[in-house]
This record gives sequence, C-alpha cells and structure tokens, in this order.
Amino acid sequence: MRANTVIMIVLAGVFGVLAVVLANVWLANQRSAMAKAGDLPRDTIVVAAVPLKFGDSLSDDKLREIPWPAGAVPDGAFKTTKDLLAGEGAKQALQAIGVNEPVLATKITGPGQRATLSAVLAEGMKAVSIRVNDVLGVAGFVFPGDRVDVLLTRSVHSNDGPDKSFVDVLLQSVKVLAVDQVADESKDSPTVVKAVTVEVSTKDAQKLTLAAGAGQLSLALRQAAASKGETTERVTLADLTGETPEDVAKRQAELERQKAAEAAAAEERKRADDKLNGLAQAVERVGSQIDQLSKAKPAPTVAPAPQPQEVVKEVVKYVQPAPPARATIRVFRGVKLEAYDVPRQR
Repeated sequence: MRANTVIMIVLAGVFGVLAVVLANVWLANQRSAMAKAGDLPRDTIVVAAVPLKFGDSLSDDKLREIPWPAGAVPDGAFKTTKDLLAGEGAKQALQAIGVNEPVLATKITGPGQRATLSAVLAEGMKAVSIRVNDVLGVAGFVFPGDRVDVLLTRSVHSNDGPDKSFVDVLLQSVKVLAVDQVADESKDSPTVVKAVTVEVSTKDAQKLTLAAGAGQLSLALRQAAASKGETTERVTLADLTGETPEDVAKRQAELERQKAAEAAAAEERKRADDKLNGLAQAVERVGSQIDQLSKAKPAPTVAPAPQPQEVVKEVVKYVQPAPPARATIRVFRGVKLEAYDVPRQR
C-alpha cells in the first residue's frame, strides 16, 4: 500500500472523530439552553386557530391560547380568548392572519365595528382614491398593503414656443389600502382596476386632489422592503432625447411646416381632381348629345337644279427659245483637255 493512501485514511479518521465530538458538544449546549428556557416564566397568548382574512368575524372556534414567554409578549396581544372577545358585538379581522399568528389589537376591529376602510387608517391619516387604468395601475399588480410612488405627468402652455411636458414624483412610499372596492391584503391574483385608494396625510390628500385635475396620475410599484424616500428630479422631453428646448421647438416647427405643405399639396390635388371631374362630366354631356343627334332621322334634301357654266378654252403656244450667242469647244492636246469659248456662227 502506498504511503499517500495510508496518510489519507488516517486523516479521514481523525476528521470523523472530530466531527462527532463537535456534534456532541453542540447538542449538549442545546439541551442546556432548552433546560434554562423551561425555567423561564410562561404566559399565554391568543393566536388564530384557522386562517383569517379581511372581514372575518372572530369567535371561540377560530382562536386558541398557546404558551408564550412572559417577557416576549407582543404589544397589543391578548392573553385569553375571553379578553379578546370582550365587549358588545363581534370583532372582525382587518387583515389576513395566518394559523398560530398572534391576534393583535391593530389587526382587528373594536366590539361591534365592521371591517371598513376607516378602521384600517392609522391615526391622523386619510384615504384618497386615484383613478387608474391597466397601464397607470401597473397592469393590476398593485395589491392592498403594497407601497407605491405617485407620479404626475402634465403639460404647461408656453407663449415663447411649444408646450412643455414633464413628469414629477409627487409622493413616495404611499401605502395602498384598497384596489377598486377590495381592501383584503390576502388578495394575490392580479386584476385590472379602475381606482386605487391610498393612505396619506391631510396635506398629501390635498396634493393628490389638486394633481388629479392638473395632469395625469400614475403609480410606480416599490420594493416591499423599500420604505425610505429617495432624491428625485423632474424629467422633461429633453431628458428623453438629449435635446435642448430650442431643438425640440425647431423640430416641432419643421413638423408643422411639413404638415402645412402636405395640406397645401392635398388641396392642390383636390382642385386638380375637381377640374378633371368637371371635364369628364362635360365630355359625358357632349357624348350624350351626340348620341341623341345620331338617333334623330335627317330631313330629306332636294338636289339643286344644274346651272349653265361658261366654257373657257385655253390655247397653248410653244415658242422656240433663241440659240445661245456663244459656244464652248473642248479639244484634247495630247492628254490634256482644253476648253475654248467661241462665238456661235449663225
């Protein structure tokens, strides 16, 4: 057997023994901690025995008491079911409560109260509804309990140039109370809604009411754990294309000139078409008149009597032209042709 193999076997055995020792030590510590925890004073707390949703009435069969460390009881918890159901009238759940989840005073209504939106509002807060659609409402993925940012898009008329459009973040980390008329936070299926109700302060409620008439409101869904605000700035058309307002004005002016030129060309084509239509109608009228004339029978014509004509006789006389006074004589002298102009003898 090789030395490397022996060394590996020895190391494996050592690590195995060490792991067993460490596991025994950990288990001993856990048993000691559990023994100490058992010595702590105990109390009881009321938890949900069945899943509860928004609007469910509370009763003995939906609640139960379980042991709880006395020093770790949550604020607003009830020690006994009798204490929770005390008072005249039934209490209802204001939000979804899971099995074995402590039932707190902030999660239920008072005696005889209904689970309405007013019972969900925090102290000093107001509920305001925002009109949205399938796009402005984040495609229906906003549910009660979510946090959203409210964006305002508007256009301002400018006397110096074209209208200026921009987007501002109006409010940040606003809690959604209800979508349409549903305030149940256990709702998990996305649906397209027409209105979203949010929880805001009185001043923010005034801002939302004023912004609804000044421009278009839209929602931006925030991360579930992101509740802090962030630094924002106004976004304009120049931020989309990198152009200055002067560039945007020039482009819009050019588009308007092109639009005017197209309108003038369309008007010219219309006038030409009207002229062609008028000529076609005139040709059609002339053709119909020709057809009517061709169908009419012509009146019989009487040939006029022959008139006597004077006969004129022409006399042709041939005159012999006078012979020329001179004549040209050509004579070969060897190979050379010579011409002589001599008078003609009579």
